[in-house]
Amino acid sequence: MSDGKAYRIVVGVDGSPGSVLALEWALEEAKLRGGTIRVITAWHYPALGEAADTASDYETLKQAAARAQTKLLAGAQAKGAPSSGEVIEGAPVQVLLEAAGDADLLVVGSRGHGGFRGLLLGSVSSQLVHHAPCPVTIVRHPKA
Repeated sequence: MSDGKAYRIVVGVDGSPGSVLALEWALEEAKLRGGTIRVITAWHYPALGEAADTASDYETLKQAAARAQTKLLAGAQAKGAPSSGEVIEGAPVQVLLEAAGDADLLVVGSRGHGGFRGLLLGSVSSQLVHHAPCPVTIVRHPKA
């Protein structure tokens, strides 16, 4: 932070319990460091052959992502953290890697809505650890 800019934290949220904990952790970190939070909700429309295949399914997924983002961002702002948010269509790993390009820290939960139950580290968080352009904090849900 020698450039005089506020400490920038990007946090990935999808509405899952793990992502809520990640946001709470990021809020505390932002307070400690006098930083700002950028809340990112990534979503993608299933590829051909997957479950969703109509325009209404597309809109349903898009609206669900927007609702999760709105709720979590409002909570962050209510706690006084300087924060902004974006809902971005795309693969979560790619969206979060791009969002973290100018961040000082990337924060995610250990597991989101997708994947296999019982894994301690989800595929998104695992890929972010290996490819992020900044340090990554993975917040583990107590029941994960």
